[in-house]
Amino acid sequence: MAPKRIGIVGYGHLGQYLTQAALQRDDLDLAFVWNRTSTALESHLENRYICRDLDECGEYSPDLIVEVAHPVITEKYGAQFLSVADYMVGSPTALASQTVEEALRVAATSHGLYVPAGALWGAEDILKMADRGTLKALKVTMTKHPSSFKLKGDLEVKNAQVCGNESVILYDGPVRGLCPLAPNNVNTMAAAAIAAHNLGFDGVQGSLISNPLLTDWHIVEVEVTGPEIAGKNFSVKTTRNNPADPGAVTGTATYASFLSSMVRAGGRGAGVHLC
Repeated sequence: MAPKRIGIVGYGHLGQYLTQAALQRDDLDLAFVWNRTSTALESHLENRYICRDLDECGEYSPDLIVEVAHPVITEKYGAQFLSVADYMVGSPTALASQTVEEALRVAATSHGLYVPAGALWGAEDILKMADRGTLKALKVTMTKHPSSFKLKGDLEVKNAQVCGNESVILYDGPVRGLCPLAPNNVNTMAAAAIAAHNLGFDGVQGSLISNPLLTDWHIVEVEVTGPEIAGKNFSVKTTRNNPADPGAVTGTATYASFLSSMVRAGGRGAGVHLC
């Protein structure tokens, strides 16, 4: 089989990691890389790989376009990407907008929209339960050091006041309301809302905790509640301890997870798929 041609949108730490993988792996072929500041790419990549205008992304003949930049990319270009290739949305918080989600589901008619599981442990199991209608509740709790959050509005103010030894719950409620306030931090929760499609962004609950003592880890807890059997509810709770540098938004292990998702994504036809 010919290598899968990858277009990468975003050249931060994760984008650089995925770019190097596409250049080095035999099963991948780098089609293009776009960055908000294209001059930042010139000292790292050959000119033939540099895409300066996303409206021209189809000219590079990608099989899969991977966004690792910002949710606004999906809002602006997601439907266009899907018209030329499969699309893996690395910032699925963009899908918390019902308008954006509906537009991309409509656009995913000849190519597939792929949502990486990221730090969501058990994503496939959650999807299976949602398919059967046996998923009754899902909560995702993320705990990080205050410096690892990039927040907006009241959450930014609240997080800036966290100090000492006390952890603070910044948010606890539906994931849809959280995504616009923490678009770079809660992609795991957005992926959970896509996997748990019978609950969606309004039914899946998210909790964000700022802990000043947690300097080297990101902790993600997933609580699944299933059907009642003989008066007792089926439940699963997992805790993922992800090593992370101080101030890092993305945990170390998530990089490898994204690469695995990129390798898996594509070729499954129309619709929305986890990867």
